[in-house]
Amino acid sequence: MISKEIEAQLALAGVCQAAALVQGVARKGNIDETAYESSISSILVTAPENTQQVYGSLNNLSLGFATLCSQLDGKSKKKDAEITRYVASILSLERKLSANAKAMDQLGERISHVQRQLAHVEFENRQNLASLASIYSDVISPLAPKIQVAGNPSNLSLESNQQKVRALLLAGVRSAVLWRQMGGKRRHILFNRKSILAAAKQALRVIN
Repeated sequence: MISKEIEAQLALAGVCQAAALVQGVARKGNIDETAYESSISSILVTAPENTQQVYGSLNNLSLGFATLCSQLDGKSKKKDAEITRYVASILSLERKLSANAKAMDQLGERISHVQRQLAHVEFENRQNLASLASIYSDVISPLAPKIQVAGNPSNLSLESNQQKVRALLLAGVRSAVLWRQMGGKRRHILFNRKSILAAAKQALRVIN
């Protein structure tokens, strides 16, 4: 069992993990596969018994909690303005999505379709990635100005990487929805920074 303090920040770590992975795909073209699979899988866990079940295990959010720490720790030299921008954009998209009943219905239908698809193809199948990427393009992206992803043009020109980026942004929005459902609000990141940071550090100690 994990502490209530850690559980309260699982979804925010999920948002940070998706943002870090987007940056990794765009800039380096290679990413932490465990973190990637966990983030992508989280989109398809729509009826969890608890928050941790969405991500499989606490270890799967190691990158997310490390990113959360470096972004919130005032002493850290690792704070990354690009990650901050991605996180802010994902949280903003979630607000637009939650206020749009039609888009929420479309999202639910399209995710159900991918869940049914999994009965016939392996999770790693490219078809699943393409389906998740198209959900982001068709349902989520039109709700707000496009998120400008910066990176290496040779990485971003590959269709497989473009699909990964879109699917990861969808995973970020999924975590943002969960965070809001658990009472998370953007102002908490500012006003509850110390307690969020303490929970993230505690999570990393448990993981390590």
